[in-house]
Amino acid sequence: MSKVDYTKHKDKRVNNPTMENRGFFVEEERKPYEALYPRDPSLDPQLVWKGKDEQDREDLAVPTVPIYIQEKIHPAAIIEDLRKRSEDRAPRNEDQISLFADFNGVEDDFEKKLDFYSHQDDRMPHWSNRMILGDSLVVMNSLAEKEGLKGKVQCIYMDPPYGIKFGSNWQVSTRKLRVKDGQFEDAAREPEVVRAFRDTWVRGIHSYLSYLRDRLRVAQELLTETGSVMVQIGDENVHLVRCLLDEVFGSENFVSEIRFKKTGASGAELLDNVADAIIWYAKDKENLKYRPVYVDREDRESLIGAYRLKDEFGENYRIAPLTSGRPANAGDLTSFTYRGKEYGPGAGTFKTDISGMQRLATAGRLLPTGRSLSYKRMLSDFTVAPLSNMWSDTMGATTEKIYVVQTAQRIANRCVLMTTDPGDLVLDPTCGSGTTAYVAEQWGRRWITIDTSRVALALARTRLMAARFPYYLLADSPEGVQKEADVTGQVPPGYETSGDIKKGFVYERVPHVTLKSIANNPDIREGMTREEIDKAILKHAETEYLFDKPYEDKKRVRVTGPFTVESLSPHRVLPAEEERPESETAAQREDTSNDFVAMVLDNLRKSGVQNSKKGERLKFEDLQPHAGRWIQARGSYEAGDGSVKSVAISVGPEYGAVSPLQVKEAAKEAVLGAGHDVLLICGYAFDPHVNEEAKQYGKLTVLPAKMNADLQMADELLKKTGAGNLFMVFGEPDLSYTINDGKVTVELKGLDVFDPTTGEIRSSSTDDIACWFVDTNYDGESFFVRHAYFVGAEVTDKKDGQKYDPYRALRSTLRAEIDLDAWSSLYSTVSRPFDLPETGKFAVKVINHYGDEVLKVYEVTC
Repeated sequence: MSKVDYTKHKDKRVNNPTMENRGFFVEEERKPYEALYPRDPSLDPQLVWKGKDEQDREDLAVPTVPIYIQEKIHPAAIIEDLRKRSEDRAPRNEDQISLFADFNGVEDDFEKKLDFYSHQDDRMPHWSNRMILGDSLVVMNSLAEKEGLKGKVQCIYMDPPYGIKFGSNWQVSTRKLRVKDGQFEDAAREPEVVRAFRDTWVRGIHSYLSYLRDRLRVAQELLTETGSVMVQIGDENVHLVRCLLDEVFGSENFVSEIRFKKTGASGAELLDNVADAIIWYAKDKENLKYRPVYVDREDRESLIGAYRLKDEFGENYRIAPLTSGRPANAGDLTSFTYRGKEYGPGAGTFKTDISGMQRLATAGRLLPTGRSLSYKRMLSDFTVAPLSNMWSDTMGATTEKIYVVQTAQRIANRCVLMTTDPGDLVLDPTCGSGTTAYVAEQWGRRWITIDTSRVALALARTRLMAARFPYYLLADSPEGVQKEADVTGQVPPGYETSGDIKKGFVYERVPHVTLKSIANNPDIREGMTREEIDKAILKHAETEYLFDKPYEDKKRVRVTGPFTVESLSPHRVLPAEEERPESETAAQREDTSNDFVAMVLDNLRKSGVQNSKKGERLKFEDLQPHAGRWIQARGSYEAGDGSVKSVAISVGPEYGAVSPLQVKEAAKEAVLGAGHDVLLICGYAFDPHVNEEAKQYGKLTVLPAKMNADLQMADELLKKTGAGNLFMVFGEPDLSYTINDGKVTVELKGLDVFDPTTGEIRSSSTDDIACWFVDTNYDGESFFVRHAYFVGAEVTDKKDGQKYDPYRALRSTLRAEIDLDAWSSLYSTVSRPFDLPETGKFAVKVINHYGDEVLKVYEVTC
């Protein structure tokens, strides 16, 4: 039976508030404040672009805001639940419950749970890796300033947009891989992404450089003194990005520009550009952490070609210099007699003394070349070769593609291995499909990954939840100590192991025979056989560790360790206003708000509100602005039965999500006085805890409507999309549950669709749902993913029918322990039965293909 395990880190993290307990967050901690990053215009030379001078007149100011936990995910608990139910259909999996009980080490201490952002060691939770939705600039600043991670990150790997066409095209759905610049239906539809588009690309390459410089500046603060930043970039802008890195990190900290092959010849009219670049800079090159990575010589024909000569035993070798070019000093060897003939080093000296030369001769490593001697370097002396900055073996090195721009795994592997050790922290501000997080997890590193796209995080979350990794032997474990003894032939030391990941793995290693190791070898003597000489050479050879080849325990399976899905607070884009007069800030808020609200209302009058069904549209007969606190307009529309319904309109934030507080307060305001029949809440995005269902609050129907993100763009885009789909009442999950013999079973029936013409709610299919999660014992303080179901995971591209089954690898490995029915339940719309929750509540989170989330909480009696 394969044991399922995961990497455990002894590090801690600050206690971030969850969405559920944010009400206990003191106002001072919740309020954003600005962190300043000084700019240094005196640096020379530096790149100049439009708008840079204006930026350099003042420091870079970034808001520091809280980061809220949305979900806590423990993949091992999900797999163990499947295995347990497959074995005996047991009613309760105690292993799973214990895994979640110790998710962060403070679950049983209410006071500690509410002590947010404490840096006191005994009040900090266990480490869990992190996936964060939001602008990377703001997130990285909050990590540095609010969470104390300044100087704690070992490697930052960035794969930013290459800055070629500056389009607003990102992957808009988990089902669609084909995205084309300039194609309207591929334009981003998420407020965070659209804001990034507007702020970043409005001036093309000039905005791109400003975007990148700001993020590099904040990233620099996060790095340890031994840390590295690696930026993947195309050849279109590699020269500009390198200039930026020179400016931020200093040219003296440049390490390398790696070129990796991305494609084969394409038959271009001019020279084929087949490579992209990774630009590597150190925080401080003098203190840089570097772990060499090697490649097998047999895999590199060019290396074998250098060893094209063969000796009398048929072994490949090459001729290497035995002399040094420096002038001979007193005591240096200037002549040596070999096989009765005297040889000299020319104008220099031999690299070793007389004893060393004699040992080299005895070992058969001297080779006459004219009037001097050379060294015979065998291919077998070092069976691997150090990795250079030219990587030609990376083409097609991407695993199964699930994201339109997905980093090749081999590239990320090497970058992480060269710059970090197990237990180190890796950060990726450009998550995409989650390749960096996946690689960091594989090699036992801690990770934080950030993206503005809900689609990207939805894909990355699924990928990591279902990932299977080799179980590498920890050096600090009984099995690891024994393996080290087997490899070295030495008696293992007697000490108690603790499973500390920071002590690394047990690695394969190779001997590295050098001229020096043979010349100084005390065991080589005249009269030895070749076999004896070879044995003596290996005994005293240097050893190189292969950091990409730890020993595995084939009987164990490793899955992703605990991680959280998080997001910025809704007010994350508000600047600090303490330094300005209240009248001025109030006027600015009013102007900005009025402009945005006026634009929304103007388009609402023209287009009305539609659901996902053709012809079902709410058209306003009258719509007038209203100066309420939460209500911005009032109006009316004619229902299908001819009656006139009064409507109150509440408009959500321009660059954020509608919060539960807005729904609650707007509903209270809408029922005051004469009251209204319908409350229409318009937002670009909705907090998962806002129940976007059309609920009845007495007479009041609360109707959340998603605004098309085209409203945030230019008029030209609005002309393309037309007025037909600017405000949509999207379907909400239609869930039901049954209780039989003390077991709860949840069924996802489809989507509830509100018909504005009749005021009725109908149910349709589950086609638009990507996945749904269940917290079977919801405590109202945080959402634990105890059950996960991937309804829409198997097809990612309807156009070519490409299949993507996230659990394929794990299913293959654990096929003997978990039966097909249990695996099939992962793709079901009906949950596996679970015990009545001890808390009296369970919660269901449903996520559609666009990354939108809805959370529903159900109370049941035990």
